Amino acid sequence: MTARTGQQYLEGLKDDRTVWLGNEQVNVLGHKAFAGSVSGMAGYFDWQHTHAEDCLVEDPETGTPMSASLIIPKSLDDLKRRNRAFDRFARYSNGMLGRTPDYVNVTLAGFMARSDIFTAKGDTTFSDRLSRFYREVVEKDLSLTHTIIHPVVDKGLADTEGVNGELALKVVRRTKDSIIVRGAKILATLGPFADELFVYPGQPQPPHVDPATLLAFSIPMGTKGLITLCRDHYGVAASVGDKPFSSRFDEQDAFMIFDDVEIPLERVFIDGDIDVYNGLMRHGWAANIMQQTCIRAAVKLEFAYELCARMAQATNSDKRPDTAALLGELWGYGCLTRSAIKAAEADGYDYGNGAFFADDRPLRALRAQMPGWMVRANEIIKIIGSHNLLATASIEAFDNPQMGPLIERYMPGAKGMSARERAKLFRTAWDFAGSALGGRVELYERFYLASAPRNFALDHMFAQMERPWTQFSELMTAIGVD
Repeated sequence: MTARTGQQYLEGLKDDRTVWLGNEQVNVLGHKAFAGSVSGMAGYFDWQHTHAEDCLVEDPETGTPMSASLIIPKSLDDLKRRNRAFDRFARYSNGMLGRTPDYVNVTLAGFMARSDIFTAKGDTTFSDRLSRFYREVVEKDLSLTHTIIHPVVDKGLADTEGVNGELALKVVRRTKDSIIVRGAKILATLGPFADELFVYPGQPQPPHVDPATLLAFSIPMGTKGLITLCRDHYGVAASVGDKPFSSRFDEQDAFMIFDDVEIPLERVFIDGDIDVYNGLMRHGWAANIMQQTCIRAAVKLEFAYELCARMAQATNSDKRPDTAALLGELWGYGCLTRSAIKAAEADGYDYGNGAFFADDRPLRALRAQMPGWMVRANEIIKIIGSHNLLATASIEAFDNPQMGPLIERYMPGAKGMSARERAKLFRTAWDFAGSALGGRVELYERFYLASAPRNFALDHMFAQMERPWTQFSELMTAIGVD
């Protein structure tokens, strides 16, 4: 198989996965609540063929098309090629989908690039397994999600101690050819609609941690004992014109329960080795994946700016100083994001083993700022949209012979904008920022790559380690102050 189409993706969902929505076990292909989301994800796979010049590259081993997100980056040219792909993939949903398959593909490709971390002690068993899994993902164009965080009940305890440790995913038995794991993990965005669940390190662990919790593996979503517990679904059965995002792009978020799940050793990539577990996170993981996450964010911020500018034009308020200031603020967020990406790629370097990743410093700065920017973008949408977000006719109503003419007469935009064009703008804006899905996405953005306060603190600690900070002492010396 080569890069899949939407129909081929749908065929892959025909398995025995255990998915719960509310108090009901559901079939993801047959449940009406999921219909829009499943169709929307199928559209992603068709999109990569529609835009093959950006999204697909030649598999160096077989010569067939593969997702450009699976490029193992070894040069600046590779980073630039990935940039094109990430940008095009993000435009499918204008950044509203946070866990499209290219995200976890990038992680896997990054692990492949740093295969030396797996082989540092001379054993190639785990790197060989990872390499074979990577080839499987390339050749089958699998859709991967991940779940990497332990569910913490008591934040006063370490993630794997006390009551938290009782819930943490860990090895409970072993056989000749497998491990059996039990516990839970969060948060598998795209969980019910993915082909595979990839479990890998979420953050470095302390030396005394239980080695049974130090795991990396991947299994099909239909694996026996794997339970996908979904939150309320925010997708709606509405026309794409009335709900352009909610009708297609609720990617779901799932709490994953492992009820004595058997993992074949062939699919186990880390098994109790704290050096490998911690090393993956510390040596290029963030720099690798943040190229994708920041490009998605740039596409989303630029869409929000365009949407707000058009709404302001619809009410002839775009030149008012207060509105223009809001638009300039929003434009600035997108521009700063693009600038940081450009700088990070230009200063990319070999992180080891030939793995060429972007300079992580501009991207880490974005990671901490972005939650605030995304929340502010939604606020600006609501300020500029104001009551118009709540006084907008359905697109379908324009085709009603009784209501259509009335809507055209009483609900036009300024300066000759048609009522239909005005309705499309404000309905899209509300679905983006104010709908149930919009609220979910805003919360998702707040904690996408950990919270802003945690990332600010990490950035400070990294900054202190990067170089000596001597400007103050140099100033004192220069002015002769002891």
